[in-house]
Amino acid sequence: MRANINLFWILAAFCGAADALYIIWSLADKTHGGVIEWVGTLAIGLSGILAAFIAFYISRVHAGQGGALPEDRLDANIDDGEAEQGFFSPWSWWPVMLASSLALMFLGLAVGVWIAFVGAALVIISLVGWVYEYYRGNFAH
Repeated sequence: MRANINLFWILAAFCGAADALYIIWSLADKTHGGVIEWVGTLAIGLSGILAAFIAFYISRVHAGQGGALPEDRLDANIDDGEAEQGFFSPWSWWPVMLASSLALMFLGLAVGVWIAFVGAALVIISLVGWVYEYYRGNFAH
């Protein structure tokens, strides 16, 4: 995690330097009147601020976890970093149904609002089906 922190701080410093150079370059450009080009200046500057936010957050998480992660230790095995990722049904069709109904809902926002209402109803049905798929049938708890 220390390497990630350093990389994001380096990225933040690079974006800050690139932003300063971009401002100087846009002021020196006489073809556009020698004014600051605000879109690029803000985009590069905000990218640097975002990288600094991420670096600060990762450093606080690293300080709060109380030790090095297995991927940070040179003597760690592959099995040390193996954590529980959750349980996912390989035969469940509810994620496909949810993705299709979300696509229908967003299509309705682009094409016709009435289609979005049909898609929203299907989204609710799909979410309920996915959440409660293990409460009935052969695999009920």
